[in-house]
Amino acid sequence: MGWKDLLELKTMAACRDKGLLRLEGKEYVVQDGEVMHIRFNV
Repeated sequence: MGWKDLLELKTMAACRDKGLLRLEGKEYVVQDGEVMHIRFNV
């Protein structure tokens, strides 16, 4: 999701409800202005 979307909708849950969140693989190239939540396993 973009940072403008997050500011407009206020929460990540609202962005998810609008369908703006997506799950990408480790080869994904991050674009300028994207907000990321990084998941990892130790």
